[in-house]
Amino acid sequence: MRWLVKEEPDNYSFAQFQAEGRTTWAGVSNPVAQRNLRAMKKGEKVFFYHTGKQKAIVGTATVDVVAYPDPTNAKLVVVELAVGKPLKRPVTLAEIKADKRFATMPLVRIARLSVQPVTDDEWDMIEAMSRFG
Repeated sequence: MRWLVKEEPDNYSFAQFQAEGRTTWAGVSNPVAQRNLRAMKKGEKVFFYHTGKQKAIVGTATVDVVAYPDPTNAKLVVVELAVGKPLKRPVTLAEIKADKRFATMPLVRIARLSVQPVTDDEWDMIEAMSRFG
């Protein structure tokens, strides 16, 4: 499985993530997003999506430590991510929505979900869009 995590760049940007090299993905309280965090396995790939004004997939990460209890709220879990690479160019939500191949992608259907699965085909198409426009 592959994943997508969303964050406001004003709160925590991909550039900040790159500078730190790793992060604990916390602050997720939505039950579906929590279930997705619990399902993540070590080594799985993750897209990093900037919400807010940019609305674009900007980089990648890898699940480094699987879900464990959030130290600040035992009812929730967190995961640890290791930074990957920035995409060759960001792939915008508008581009994704304009491509009918993404019609069933959670990013299109359940836009507010902060942690969501990405199929292998969706991953490959987004990486290709980043490289070739």
